[in-house]
Amino acid sequence: MTVAADSVTSLVQSVDWLTIAPPTITAVVALIVLVADLFVPERRKPLLGVVAIAGLVAALTLLPLRKGNRATFCLTTDADACSYTADHFALVIQFLVLGGALLTGLLSFHDTRRKLPAGEFWFLLLSSAAGAALLPASRDLATLVVALEVASLPAFALVGLRRGDRLSSEAALKFFLSSVTATAVMLLGVSFVYAATGTLHLTQVAAGLDNVPGQLGTLAKAGVALTLVGFAFKTAAVPFHFWVPDTYVGAPLPVAAYLSVVGKAVGFSGLILVTVIAFPAYADVWGPAIAVLAGLTMTAGNVAALRQSATRAWSAVRLLAWSSVAQAGYLLVPIAAAAYSSDDQIGATVAYALMYAVVNLGAFAVAALVARTKPLNRISDYRGLYATRPLVALAMGFFLLCLAGLPPGIIGLFAKVTVFSSAVEAGLGWLAVVMAINVVIALYYYLQWTAILFRAPEAVAETAEEGAETAEPVRSSAPTPVTVAIVLTAVVGVVLSGYPQLVLRFAATSLF
Repeated sequence: MTVAADSVTSLVQSVDWLTIAPPTITAVVALIVLVADLFVPERRKPLLGVVAIAGLVAALTLLPLRKGNRATFCLTTDADACSYTADHFALVIQFLVLGGALLTGLLSFHDTRRKLPAGEFWFLLLSSAAGAALLPASRDLATLVVALEVASLPAFALVGLRRGDRLSSEAALKFFLSSVTATAVMLLGVSFVYAATGTLHLTQVAAGLDNVPGQLGTLAKAGVALTLVGFAFKTAAVPFHFWVPDTYVGAPLPVAAYLSVVGKAVGFSGLILVTVIAFPAYADVWGPAIAVLAGLTMTAGNVAALRQSATRAWSAVRLLAWSSVAQAGYLLVPIAAAAYSSDDQIGATVAYALMYAVVNLGAFAVAALVARTKPLNRISDYRGLYATRPLVALAMGFFLLCLAGLPPGIIGLFAKVTVFSSAVEAGLGWLAVVMAINVVIALYYYLQWTAILFRAPEAVAETAEEGAETAEPVRSSAPTPVTVAIVLTAVVGVVLSGYPQLVLRFAATSLF
């Protein structure tokens, strides 16, 4: 009897609730919102948004409390093989995704009162954020796949949440079908890796791949390659990027902002975990592949953004979509460099991702504000924004210059230099040259959009030429949550430009 009791006790795993608090709180608040939506009257639906935002703030507040590396859900036979590890890397990415979800909530607060169903929206946003927060702490392939799908499945519904909108429905369908295909390929790769190693825990997979029997070598390499496909899709790396422009255009603008930041953070954190922790033995396979993907992705994204017409409907959103593809190429560079030098290169990706998240969310916040009076959201609609909203125009100009890597957007410049240095230090000179060329290409469309912000409004310019009197430009009030989102991102961007070490120190620190 005692032997049986001891045997049962050895199978019981202790759970560190503080370690898993951020994704757990987010998921619990999602369930609370879902149930409350059944009982809250229509006129009080905005309270659901307040509860959701408060839950995200609570999850963010708990992140700094977890000092040091903490792990839970570990094997009883191997204490070093854990399914959930809250290390420095997980902490930084969880801060990024929960902060991104919070800003998305602020951008969406006004829309959920009129255009979007409040209960469904907040439940889906929180569910996706919970999966996104779980993924960077996942340390086995099964948990990684589950976290990836928990983050992705609600996102499909968020894209198609505008009922009766043809573009929204088409975007959701394209996003869903392409994502499901990529997931199926990734699951096939995971099954191959499991067959070759006999384990799903990342540290044990790494040890297993070091000693793969000769007859399973091809299977292991195929598994490594196929597993990377799913994460390459989430990062919008070429040629898995085709869903991005139409999805961003069809989705509500706050959802497009969420996908551009949180969706990418999910993909890149998963890609980092499987390459650096699980597949270091096959660096000669994934290193060159990711380097080529990085070059193709930044080039395709910048060239497509360069070809956007300022007068085309939704050209502003399309340019931001293609810009996000190009930025994904830059983010891939340090991951490729890690295959040739050391894991410390991964810090450059994290530093760049933090910079990109702040300024890209800010740019989408301004786009959401402009869309209130210019629903087609063309780049030409931003002409004369300085005349009507000078502070918003200055903020947008700052965000664009950060993305371009030009002063006063110092944080963008430093982040690009960090990524460039990682390629040079790894001996990837050709990739550094490709990146330099692409940075120059991107300068054109970022500066062109920035210049449009400060030109005279079109109607004013035309009447001035004719010598006629001009009327004051029309200005509508901005929703307070949107204004708060713009101010927050602008302030953080300015602080980081003045003190870039806050972010760049991650580039000099080993994350694992």
